[in-house]
Amino acid sequence: MEHYHKISDLHEALGVKPPEHPLFSVTYGERDSCDGNSILEFSSAFYIIGFKKLKSGSMQYGKTKYDHDRGSMSFVKPRQKVVFKNVELEEKGFLIMIHEDFLSGTSLYNEIRKYSYFDYEVNEALHLSPAEEDIIWNLYFSIEKEYKNNTDELSKSIMMSHLDSMLKYAQRFYKRQFINRTELTGSTLTKFNALLAAHFEERRTKDLGLPTVALMAEKLNISSRYLTDILKQETGKTALELIHLFLIGEAKNLLSEGELNISEVSYLLGFENSTYFSRLFKKEVGITPNQFKGSFLN
Repeated sequence: MEHYHKISDLHEALGVKPPEHPLFSVTYGERDSCDGNSILEFSSAFYIIGFKKLKSGSMQYGKTKYDHDRGSMSFVKPRQKVVFKNVELEEKGFLIMIHEDFLSGTSLYNEIRKYSYFDYEVNEALHLSPAEEDIIWNLYFSIEKEYKNNTDELSKSIMMSHLDSMLKYAQRFYKRQFINRTELTGSTLTKFNALLAAHFEERRTKDLGLPTVALMAEKLNISSRYLTDILKQETGKTALELIHLFLIGEAKNLLSEGELNISEVSYLLGFENSTYFSRLFKKEVGITPNQFKGSFLN
């Protein structure tokens, strides 16, 4: 797999003209295909923001393939694997590439890392409504205009300002998509809780550890960050917080029955040691497992 340290090298691989800045580039409608019968697999030292519609082929990053038959935005972070396979693009699309070094000394250097959608899988791309698409295109053309103008001491800060707005709008639009996604596919929380219950039942007969966010995300066929964000939207709690609440609920039920001691309850739930279980229980409930169990025995 090729790793691109320079934006110009990726431009060459994609068949678009060289960038006007070594650490930052914008490309729009440069070509209508990536050779049609080609496979380009790579990682890079820069962030890539793209809007595209595919005539055919597929794009992949992380571990998931997705056919972009609708206009959508994708966000790729540095050192993330990307695959273009037999891709033909609709004419209207853009790519923005920002080298990590270009962000040094700007507020976006740390801010861009806070946007969790850079960790989403490609099948969790952002699908834009017509009104949202207009907003993104206006911001893109504002960036492009500044990029192609005669540069001065304000050019970079102006481009960063427009880029910052684009990222903030993407965050807003993703929240809208989370809501629509729930309406279309059913409550993620319901599926999540069902998986936790199934894991607990399977734990009774198999040597399984604690359920993890990564495991639940894999079973739901979405990325860990996307799972956490959509659950946060639905419940106000992260995936890990909900796992803990589920475990404590099961622990309360087992302790109230009074047949198992603390170590047995801890083991049945999948904890490696009862100390960690007791610490988590007290944090969530406010009293120790022994105190909780004692309240029922008395």
